[in-house]
Formats: sequence, C-alpha cells, structure tokens
Amino acid sequence: MILTHGRGASAADIMTIAAEVMFPGVAYLAPQAAGSTWYPNPFTAPLEANEPYLSSALEVLSMLLARVMQAVPADRVVLLGFSQGACLALEFAARNARKYAGVVGLSGGLIGPDVTPRDYPGAFDGTPVFLGCSDVDPHIRKDRVAEAAQVLERMGAVTTMKLYPGMGHTVNEDEIEHVRAIVEAIAT
Repeated sequence: MILTHGRGASAADIMTIAAEVMFPGVAYLAPQAAGSTWYPNPFTAPLEANEPYLSSALEVLSMLLARVMQAVPADRVVLLGFSQGACLALEFAARNARKYAGVVGLSGGLIGPDVTPRDYPGAFDGTPVFLGCSDVDPHIRKDRVAEAAQVLERMGAVTTMKLYPGMGHTVNEDEIEHVRAIVEAIAT
C-alpha cells in the first residue's frame, strides 16, 4: 500500500491509517512531501498554478510505484491518500489507470478546476475504488468527490462513494472498514 499524506501533515501521520489496516505480508510505504505539501495551491486551482510541484509529486508516486512493481504487480498495490494526498493519489491513478488492488480517496477529488477535461487514457479493469468524505467538508466539495467517482467508474473502476453527514475533515471508522476490506483481499 502506498499512502499519501495531506497538506501540512507528514508520512508519519498517514501511517496512522496504515496502522488501522495492518495485515501480515503487506508493506506500507508513505513518501514525505517537501515542506509537508505536495503542491502549493488548492486542488481546484488551474493546473499550471500548482506546477512544477504537481508534476514533481506525481513523479514521486510514479518512481515509488515503479520500484514496488519490481517485486509486486500493480494488481496487488493499493493507492491511498487523505485530503491533499487523496487528490494526488486519485489524479495519479487516473493518469496511470491500470488494474490496481485498490484506490482509496479519503476526502479528495481529481485535481484541476471544475472545467478540467477528464479524458484520461487507460482503464482500471475492475479496480475497487473507495471514496469517502464529509458532505460538508470545508476543503473538498461533495460534487468534486462525485465527479471523481463518475470519472473512475467510466474508466472501468468498481467505485463506492460515501458521503458522511456533518462529519469534519477527518477519517471515520466506516471508511477504515472499507479500506481494511480492500487490503484484506490482497493479504489473503
């Protein structure tokens, strides 16, 4: 599992989610963003406003996945992120669609303004995707979570999206249970 942390957080912070979904035989890797942020502006900003940071962050995931795939095929790898890390993980997955063991976006959406074309190449070939978010998250609008769900579904993912009424910008136990089920499927 490759886990990407949120803005202002750390690799150690996102590993608290890994600790909740530990299974024997599964490795958990969390890269650290320089300055604790993957890109400087909101995920809804024009793509060029987050460059060259966004391309650099995507390259970090690309290199890490390539290294992991020397030992483990992509269909046994789960990509997970929270908040800014969820946006990054979802955007990376969309731009690098293939069969993964799972893709998880906790409080995230695809990167770019509302008018961004979502004509990504590739297909997910039945990859399970879980998207969870508050219906009133102050950083992630629920329509952006729904857009990500629709785009990934259109690309061949089996997508589950859950909006939690009144929840803050956090992760809840139901989301952890969804992640645990995805990880357990590759651990057994």
